[in-house]
Amino acid sequence: MIILISAQQLWAQETTRPISIEEQILALQTDVNDIKLNLNLSEKKFKRGIATATIGYTVTIAGGLMLGRKNDELGKVLLVTGGATGITGTILMVDAFKYLGRIGKRKVKP
Repeated sequence: MIILISAQQLWAQETTRPISIEEQILALQTDVNDIKLNLNLSEKKFKRGIATATIGYTVTIAGGLMLGRKNDELGKVLLVTGGATGITGTILMVDAFKYLGRIGKRKVKP
């Protein structure tokens, strides 16, 4: 009885081909290339977000300084416009991090 169970377990196991060193190196190189690509994409979008947010918040400050003076209406417009631009830049910066979590989540083929 024990012999039959042991033999059945042996037949049920899949035989997988061992992965060669060359295949492992190629898989690692592909992963490294994916990481480099995603970092490059993230860096570009992050820098664009920093520039946009900086311009937006600078315009907001300028608009705030104009309030209560002779250019009060212009100050209000600059506050709203600068705030919207600054928030857009912040969203771009946060969105840039999505590329960092991406990597080729491929399964190794047997």
